Amino acid sequence: MNLVKKVFPLLITLCVTYVLSNSWGTIPPFGKFLSPFHGFWVNAEAPETGEPTDENLQIPGLQKPVKVVYDEMGIPHIFAENDHDLYLAQGYLTAKDRLWQMEFQTHFAGGRISEIVGDKGLASDQFQRRMGSVYGAEQSFEGMKADPQAKVALEAYSDGVNAYINSLDERNLPLEYKLLNYSPEPWSPIKSALFLKNMSFVLASGTDDLKMTNILRQYGREVAEDLFPNYPFEESPIIPSGSPIDFKPVPIPASPKDFMGLGSAMKTPEKDPNIGSNNWAVSGNKTVSGMPILANDPHLTLSLPSIWYQVQLVAPGVNVYGSTMPGTPNVITGFNKDIAWGVTNVGSDVLDWYQVKFKDASKLEYWHGGQWKKTKLRIETFKIKGKKDFVDTVFFTHHGPVVYLSHEKAFKSNIPVGHALRWIAHEKSQELTTFYKLNRAKNYADYTEALTYYSAPAQNFVFASNEGDIALWVNGKFPLKSKLQGKYLMDGTDPAADWQGFIPQAHNPHVKNPVRGFVSSANQFSTDPAYPYYLGWQYAPSERGRRINERLAAMSKITVDSLRGLQNDNYNIRARKLLPLLLAQVDSKDKALDELKRWNLQNSAESVGATIFETWVLTLQSFLWDDEFDSDEKVPMNRPAMDRTIHLVEHEGAARWWDNVKTKNKKETMRDIISGSFQAALDTLKKHHGPLGAEWAWHKQKETGVRHLIPGMDALSRLHIPVGGGGSIVNATTTRTGPSWRFIVELSKKGTPKGFGIYPGGQSGNPGSAHYDDLIDTWAKGELKPLLYLDQPTQSSNRIRKKLTLSVQ
Repeated sequence: MNLVKKVFPLLITLCVTYVLSNSWGTIPPFGKFLSPFHGFWVNAEAPETGEPTDENLQIPGLQKPVKVVYDEMGIPHIFAENDHDLYLAQGYLTAKDRLWQMEFQTHFAGGRISEIVGDKGLASDQFQRRMGSVYGAEQSFEGMKADPQAKVALEAYSDGVNAYINSLDERNLPLEYKLLNYSPEPWSPIKSALFLKNMSFVLASGTDDLKMTNILRQYGREVAEDLFPNYPFEESPIIPSGSPIDFKPVPIPASPKDFMGLGSAMKTPEKDPNIGSNNWAVSGNKTVSGMPILANDPHLTLSLPSIWYQVQLVAPGVNVYGSTMPGTPNVITGFNKDIAWGVTNVGSDVLDWYQVKFKDASKLEYWHGGQWKKTKLRIETFKIKGKKDFVDTVFFTHHGPVVYLSHEKAFKSNIPVGHALRWIAHEKSQELTTFYKLNRAKNYADYTEALTYYSAPAQNFVFASNEGDIALWVNGKFPLKSKLQGKYLMDGTDPAADWQGFIPQAHNPHVKNPVRGFVSSANQFSTDPAYPYYLGWQYAPSERGRRINERLAAMSKITVDSLRGLQNDNYNIRARKLLPLLLAQVDSKDKALDELKRWNLQNSAESVGATIFETWVLTLQSFLWDDEFDSDEKVPMNRPAMDRTIHLVEHEGAARWWDNVKTKNKKETMRDIISGSFQAALDTLKKHHGPLGAEWAWHKQKETGVRHLIPGMDALSRLHIPVGGGGSIVNATTTRTGPSWRFIVELSKKGTPKGFGIYPGGQSGNPGSAHYDDLIDTWAKGELKPLLYLDQPTQSSNRIRKKLTLSVQ
């Protein structure tokens, strides 16, 4: 018995040790994760002492030594003697800070999440590959390799990432590898192409074609075109009305016959109006310094690690500072001594769906142009953690992949079944060449030449130079289509419905040195209807663009700080017009009505009026449209946009749409719907926040957070950030999206440009680092950090914290 008492605890200990030290299905080995020798404790970084340090590392693959200077924000300033070493060092240092993020995001883009999380990730992976993300990356990679300089950058960057991966052992793997129980694999240039292609997925894959087709079938063309007009009632286009057209348009294709999408209906991924951006440049005649100033703040999902990574790259022929996205070489938005540039998403219609008529169940042939044509098959193999491999077959027509066959159930992003996808993201492209050349550009001619290589996702490239020029090009590869081609699902058997080539790049909308003294974009319509080509019928709501333009037009003696104030502008231009119209329809003794009447129209963090108005507007949209345009599973439809709702309130008080067709023996009026939605909004707020008071503050209703890329990982997130703004506000901060990288640059004729920037995160992807989220509080206050722009690695500055030499191994 004594022997049993001694052996039994030992057996229990051994069993527990075995259980905790091994992975069980997709459950990580928590013993290793908690180990003081190999677990997450190891990832904690020692705090900086404030004294500059020197370090030397030997890196395989370098041709010459590389000098690196780190500033107080943990940003590397890389000085190399050639392009190869510059991008190898960039790859190495980016991986050192962001390896897990780089690999996780390219696994997602490549449809490989199930390799990490098991079969629960398979549906997402299958959707990614069927949409053609990997196919598109392969096409882009072929285009990139055609440029010798881009090829050097891609391969050297990849070698740098691998040099860092090879320096790791199990003990010092980034935290998330330990948490998810996997290890990094070798990096390859195709992964950089995948990352760039994923930006097309994020910014240019939204589509409302099926929902619009359902509306067309249900209500007819007159209603569809009336409630979903092809140009808004209020707009301030990116290219100012009256701007000269300096090209002769090519012939526009004839319109195909109408096609009402008689196939089965399923949901489609909606365009997110909060994924946008602002940018502008003002000419020297409006600034105190007499030199142009450029500002940019791309709005994307707020995440930790941050989507952006700051860096300065210096080598013969280039000295550029800005932000890149981990996984790709060069700087994507930034400045050098001569120019500055920034980007916002265009949102043009570059994705269309074609109903496919297969010959038989084999699906090896499809009908097009009066003949049977052969499909192409692409075999996709999915490796699933803890399971056998899954093999999928994707059928391609000349349009593109048939994402889901008619008998299949689509993924939650809800793509129309039985339709082939035509998408610009599948085209061969050379985006890397654009950024390589922009990094080295010296003037307007260099900038425009760089843009000729860019395809997708289409971006509004704002520009300023120390020669005094400002400009903006709505740039990308745009299909040459007839008017409204692609607003609805199209007939895949009709050649007239195919894309008929592309708009010549030189004909893309653009403006240089306009009389008004500024250029700007905020994802609104690119042009007024006078532009000869069709780019799309649906863009971001106009409010941000209108507010930016009216403020810039009124501003003079502009400084960096006054433009920082514009980036943080919380004025609600939508409420300026809509709120008086709504208040005129409401009789209520609730104190909330008085609060709303006193509101200064600012969506500030503590504003109660902003909470009431924004909640009321959302409720009004539901009360007004959901009875006729309820987006159910069988026949989903869009609601008309706010621009159309405002026009209805202002001019169409007797319209049929005010009546709720689901109520019996009653016909609602505009007053009924507006008053009812107001009371319902108040009931919702009281339920969630209690009686009217400080708990109704806008930031508490909006709940902005910067969340870790692993869903539900609140411990590694920053939640409940007290910021104002909103989706239609210049400070476009919502619950999950917002300004992901604010920066402003004032150019100088002879001296060093003055750059200022911030993003909601930090330079490091390691939660154990002081630089993981150290910039969030500064970002939340609307402040910017001065950006350290160096000419030499030996240049003195009290902001330098570490010097690193990367030596030839």
